[in-house]
Formats: sequence, C-alpha cells, structure tokens
Amino acid sequence: AWCTASPLARPASCMPLVRLFAHKALTKAIPLPKLQARLCEIWGVKPQTTKLLLTRVDDWTSDQFDEDVYVSVRAKATPERTREVVLEGCKQVQEAFRAEGLVANVRLETYVGDSYFHLPPPASS
Repeated sequence: AWCTASPLARPASCMPLVRLFAHKALTKAIPLPKLQARLCEIWGVKPQTTKLLLTRVDDWTSDQFDEDVYVSVRAKATPERTREVVLEGCKQVQEAFRAEGLVANVRLETYVGDSYFHLPPPASS
C-alpha cells in the first residue's frame, strides 16, 4: 500500500495535489523537499505519490491575511475525510509552513473520485 494508517490517507492513495502560490518578491525560502516530507507525514503518503507545485506571481487580490504562501490542496473526498479531519490536516499543513518561517493561507477542496482523470507521461525506454 502507498499509505500509512493516517486518518487523512485513503487506501492506495495519492497525495493531494498541493499548489503553492507566492509573490515573486518574497525573499523567504520555500524549501519544497522539506515541506514535501512533512506533508507526506501529515497525509500519510509516500514522497513518490506527492506533487508540490510552486508558482510565483506578480500580485494577488486582497492582502487581508498577510500570508507569504497561498496553499491550495485538492484531495479525494472519502468518508474518513470528515470536516473535522480535513480541518485538522489543514492546521497541520499551516504549522509545517510556520516551522519554515512562512505564513500560509491554506484551503482544501475535495473531489469525487469518479470525476478525476490522470494521464502520466509514458515511461522512458
């Protein structure tokens, strides 16, 4: 199995897709490998099933939260991922960023598995 016994994980799961957005002018480091390792612990998955994408932006609307990083997570909806479980996971994600000196605004969106499609590139020969 790809997962551990984390209540946030699901059998044969893939890590939720995690998109990170940060201002181009942000001078703080965003250590993707360290964050990937911590998020794998939180969600109970292996690094091979993880994808963190960092996009640098010129600007965004509303600075009401004064965040360094906007974290957008997409995860499969499962019965185990109750509102309470997901909110706890989001808090842990926020703490992982805080441990790296970053203020994170975290959102998580769930999807129904039958509506998800993925086509990875073919294996190189």
